[in-house]
Amino acid sequence: MPSIPRIIAVDVLDIRFPTSEHLDGSDAMNPEPDYSAAYVVLRTDAGDGHEGHALAFTTGRGNDVQANAIAALAPYVVGRPVAQVCGDLGGFARSLSHDPQLRWLGPEKGVIHMATGAIVNAAWDLAAKRAGKPVWRFLGEMSPEDLVGQVDFRWLSDALTPRDALDILRRAQAGRAERIEHLLRRGYPAYTTSPGWLGYSDEKLTGLAREAVTAGFTQIKLKVGASLTDDIRRMKAARAAVGDHIRIAVDANQRWDVQPAVDWMRQLADYHPYWIEEPTSPDDILGHAAVRRALSPIKVATGEHVANRVVFKQLLQAGAIDIVQIDAARVGGVNENIAILLLAARFGVPVCPHAGGVGLCEMVQHLSMFDYVAVSATMHDRVIEYVDHLHEHFIDPVRVVDGRYVAPTAPGLSAQMREAALTEYAYPGGPVWTSRAQGAGNRPDQAWDAS
Repeated sequence: MPSIPRIIAVDVLDIRFPTSEHLDGSDAMNPEPDYSAAYVVLRTDAGDGHEGHALAFTTGRGNDVQANAIAALAPYVVGRPVAQVCGDLGGFARSLSHDPQLRWLGPEKGVIHMATGAIVNAAWDLAAKRAGKPVWRFLGEMSPEDLVGQVDFRWLSDALTPRDALDILRRAQAGRAERIEHLLRRGYPAYTTSPGWLGYSDEKLTGLAREAVTAGFTQIKLKVGASLTDDIRRMKAARAAVGDHIRIAVDANQRWDVQPAVDWMRQLADYHPYWIEEPTSPDDILGHAAVRRALSPIKVATGEHVANRVVFKQLLQAGAIDIVQIDAARVGGVNENIAILLLAARFGVPVCPHAGGVGLCEMVQHLSMFDYVAVSATMHDRVIEYVDHLHEHFIDPVRVVDGRYVAPTAPGLSAQMREAALTEYAYPGGPVWTSRAQGAGNRPDQAWDAS
């Protein structure tokens, strides 16, 4: 009798890119980030060649901690039947987040929750590959009932019940096929942060801003929060470079307390910022609400560091945000992001994902495209962040044409990295890092490596 195919290994790699050398990704709270991936591969003995690939994103030091957290979950995954995991992804996700002993490390927040998300995302990658579909379409063609089955409604029922979710999804059923076709023809709107890193000179900022407009983007984003004088100058230069018809969002990366956020943004108001992103702590729901009240019509956006669906629920209940910014690698994976998309639809708030990091553009495009097909059924006031870094290291990298994401057609979550990248950028022993260590002495962050 043939054996049942099972998951036989969870491989975890510490992959880091030296983006700090050119200050790519620099902002008020992360002046010299090294974009990094705690990278996970689910291997099976199914014999069909399919593996599940995903990652948790960090900015360098501590990536080994994140990788070790993923490895700690491996015993809960290895040995499971492939068909069981891929056939009940909602149950699989809940089995990891509900484990009574693992929950003590959260519950459902921090390093352990991001580790859960990486493994859950890898399972979606595996399931979609087995189905021969990109994840956005794999999700978009599920029945409303199957989609509701993916969601953990615990702690949500005062804002979103399974019946509410079914109503939202059933309303969006009409026109699904047409929206899939529209996505394949026209893609999904993007905005770019590439001009706005805080470490860039004014000349580089304005040059990249003009290039963005020429490339078809109708929104750019600037990092702010280190120096008010610099921010006023940079905002003025950016507005002059792109004109009045282009939206300029700004991002403080949690730099301020509530009143400083209000005072600082009022100094930038003459340049018509579209939104202020992460004006204060992502846990400060009432603080976000106060900033929003004080700064209207400037919008308030947050989400890339929001720990879980419960905080998103409360941000929406409190009227604290105008823009929901999901992140593919921050919460508990695709399943929890479905819950957040449904919450946003319930409250009528647009979703504009965060994607400023390695692999985040690749993964989060699937969630926005699914939202358009099967949840919100609209692209109005919705854009996906695009950062033009490190895509060449992926098997199926994002493509942006005329300021729009091209809908991926390859099966999976688009998260699989090239073998050469996994070899060259492995930390600390990959050639990229050993050559730097030899040239400049031991890096301070080597002490963080647990291997």
